[in-house]
Amino acid sequence: MIKRNQKLINILNMLSDCILIFFSYYLALFFRFIVFDGKISLMLWKYPYSLAMAIYSIAIVFVYRICRMYGSYRFKAVGEENISISAINGFGIITLMATMYIFHMNNFSRGVLVLYWGISSIIIIAKRFAVRHILHHYRRLGYNQKHVIIVGNGHHAFQYVNDLKNNPQVGITVDGYVSKVEKDGLGKCLGSYEELESILQENDIDELVVALEPHEIHFMKYVIGCADKEGVRLSLIPFFNDYFPSNVRIEKLGKSKLIDMRATPLDNILGATLKRVMDIVGSAAGLIILSPLLIVIAMGVKLSSPGPVLFKQDRIGLHKKPFKMLKFRSMRVNDSETTGWSTNKDPRKTLFGSIIRKFSLDELRQLVNVFKGDMSLVGPRPEVPHYVRQFKEDVPLYLVRQQVRPGMTGWAQINGLRGDTSIEERVKYDIWYIENWSLWLDIKILWKTVFGGFLNSEVIDINNNEHK
Repeated sequence: MIKRNQKLINILNMLSDCILIFFSYYLALFFRFIVFDGKISLMLWKYPYSLAMAIYSIAIVFVYRICRMYGSYRFKAVGEENISISAINGFGIITLMATMYIFHMNNFSRGVLVLYWGISSIIIIAKRFAVRHILHHYRRLGYNQKHVIIVGNGHHAFQYVNDLKNNPQVGITVDGYVSKVEKDGLGKCLGSYEELESILQENDIDELVVALEPHEIHFMKYVIGCADKEGVRLSLIPFFNDYFPSNVRIEKLGKSKLIDMRATPLDNILGATLKRVMDIVGSAAGLIILSPLLIVIAMGVKLSSPGPVLFKQDRIGLHKKPFKMLKFRSMRVNDSETTGWSTNKDPRKTLFGSIIRKFSLDELRQLVNVFKGDMSLVGPRPEVPHYVRQFKEDVPLYLVRQQVRPGMTGWAQINGLRGDTSIEERVKYDIWYIENWSLWLDIKILWKTVFGGFLNSEVIDINNNEHK
């Protein structure tokens, strides 16, 4: 069964990682000295450096093991795994440098070790990418299957079977279901709940998936007891599954288990720190690199119409706290700026304002807000207090957006939901982003924003003039 196969796959995975990490050192030497310098440093190719790299390779694989990076590829998030590999390897290289210094191995090359980190990370990520796709291919063909039995025949049991049909690459086969009543569409009915113990004895399965309905909850203790008695792994689809977000956190208070329904990946201090560091570095770099363009935009705004260069407006940020958001002014000074929502063809826009709005250049000044910590590079778009008060009454889950810093760009924006578009749809995309955040997702959103996300659907109205 799959449990025996998985142990073999894990052993081969660890062994191959160890070998690849070890030989990545020699690739780093090759590129650093032969490709870049055209010469060779024989000392770095021999003992004790080779021994140090062998020990290092075993240690890194051991850390991978501790971080639970060996196991089934069925449900692993690729982006998070890649970030973890890069981070572990980076920490390992820093530790290796410190260790070599302590043991007076002073001839080591820092350039080689930096290359070693990059090459080993790329090779391990590429290997896992290849293994994942090979396994997905064979699972679609019916190999390497995980065999399960479903307990229940209600809505969630059918939903689970349908999800498996839509995701054949996970390689899960339903051998049948257990229920009091037979229903078409779930496969073979193996018997009733009371027969579960004998059913588990007769069927060699990898997992029991429990999908009981609310009125069947009294069977739960018996079902769990049968699974434990027969040593079968058990997974539970709760009857309130449809109300669950993507991420939940369970905390314990005595005998009480508290389910945090609004836990997010950014509750993790490491994730929040990495995101904030990226915001500080990214906004600072953006302000420096784009400073000539910012000066040109400021001059254009000043010459296009009377009034200040910057438009400052109250917006609602993290934890519902207001802040002053900065933009280059794209409209004539008006009395409704605290509540007025711009439209595609807005008569208040100047010609120059239409141009910078078309290419989202008016928002570049928000890099200051990001650097200060009012905003993030990526997140839900901030809204003015007037509309927040309105939307929180009309749009479900609207204020869940305020659990993270608002962003200059976001998942909703790169999917076309910006400007005068459906608030309900925007909130759905924002909630999905919050529940599924990863540094890799932020990088993906920024990439799509830079290469295609700046241009929006706003119309440049050449008929706009100063007397209109």
